[in-house]
Amino acid sequence: MTNNRFEGIEIFVQVIKSNGFNAAAEQLGHSSSHVSKVITKLETRIGTRLLNRTTRSIALTPEGEVFYQHCLQLMIDAEQAVDLITHNQLNPKGMLKISCPIGFSEHYLRPVVTKYLERYPNVSLDWDLSDKKIDVIADGFDLAIRAAPQLDESSLICKRIYSTRSYVIVSKKYIEKFGRPHHPYELAKHHCICYANLKNPTRWAFVDQQGDEVVVDVKQKIRCNHGQSQLAMVLAGQGITRLPGFYLTEVWDHPELEILFEEFVEPEIHVYAVYPSRKHLSAKVRTFIDLLSDELPNQLS
Repeated sequence: MTNNRFEGIEIFVQVIKSNGFNAAAEQLGHSSSHVSKVITKLETRIGTRLLNRTTRSIALTPEGEVFYQHCLQLMIDAEQAVDLITHNQLNPKGMLKISCPIGFSEHYLRPVVTKYLERYPNVSLDWDLSDKKIDVIADGFDLAIRAAPQLDESSLICKRIYSTRSYVIVSKKYIEKFGRPHHPYELAKHHCICYANLKNPTRWAFVDQQGDEVVVDVKQKIRCNHGQSQLAMVLAGQGITRLPGFYLTEVWDHPELEILFEEFVEPEIHVYAVYPSRKHLSAKVRTFIDLLSDELPNQLS
């Protein structure tokens, strides 16, 4: 066994994070030529090309992508190991990078974040508000908040924070123009506003009073990845949508809004904290998840 097994890994990870040799060199305090030589030596040592280089850009090879994910986890584990020894587990500090859908962040996560930063002043926050599905590991996030009936299979750790039922809603303005559907099957002939981030946005499932599943392929009029915009389109009379209850807390008594198919059971929507690994979980992530578990149910109820 050689004693240089880990040589070059930190520089390799920084090159990918910085998207180039020059930017990585600046971050690490080295020259770009030194960084390039280290990567070349690393590739030679393991006998695999990790990067495709051009004069203007770099790109991971398929082997490099696999190697990078393992190296990134290795760096995270090393940092967490140091944290354990230096008692940072008791004193959270450093940069916490989180991702959360825009509307959910604006209405529910902001008070939790404020309380967290007040409680742990040595933590800084990189807060990404996006309704696109991000890659937690590849994009370097410590944690993401996701809401879905069920998450896709992955190597990520998922902690369920909160659950609510979903509701099919429509406006009186829409009913006056297009009529009221009385059974979910009729949604195949109506204008539906579908949530784009679901695996099958146009397939809506229900359970009837006899316990039988009713699955409908709805007619998609609008495809959208933002819950508040879906609600706004419904209130404007543009279609029928289905949303988790926490999007409707401020409009339950709206005179224009109606709930459809209340005799049917609709799937629950779960809010998850998603993060790369439960092993040696850093203090900044652990304490944030703990606060989410304590505070979010109060915010969403």
